[in-house]
Amino acid sequence: MTRRKPSIEAAAAWIRLMRVRSRVLAAVEQELKKAGFPPLASYDALLALSRAPAGELRPVELEKRMLLPQYATSRLIDRLVEEGLAMRRECKADKRGQFVEITDAGRELRKKMGQAYSMAIEKHVGSKLSDADAAKLCGLLDRLGCSCNEAQALAVRDGASAR
Repeated sequence: MTRRKPSIEAAAAWIRLMRVRSRVLAAVEQELKKAGFPPLASYDALLALSRAPAGELRPVELEKRMLLPQYATSRLIDRLVEEGLAMRRECKADKRGQFVEITDAGRELRKKMGQAYSMAIEKHVGSKLSDADAAKLCGLLDRLGCSCNEAQALAVRDGASAR
């Protein structure tokens, strides 16, 4: 049976989770900005495109991987195309559809951003938690339905992945 209201402890955990997410994300964004890079969403999009077969995705597929609203993904794609980091391509099978494809410049920027991103993660998370604490936190977050791929976590550590 579910309670009508969360316990004081559950509410406190919720508040802390939201605050720490906001603060750490802002700190990582600031690190990228200081290094002269675009926002983290650009990195996430370039990472998703670079991992996709042939380096391309339909905009709706990119949207699902990015966890951004459709309008935000559309604007992000526009910026990536304008900056030469991605290009739009018509789908040959469905003339109404299109693909977004990462360019060589997009791949290069993603690699450079990945290094700065990894350093920011270490500064704002890794340096504050032991490996055992980080593993415990992952387990707790997994129980909330936030499970992520372990390979992604390893790639972040090696400077090649996303949040």
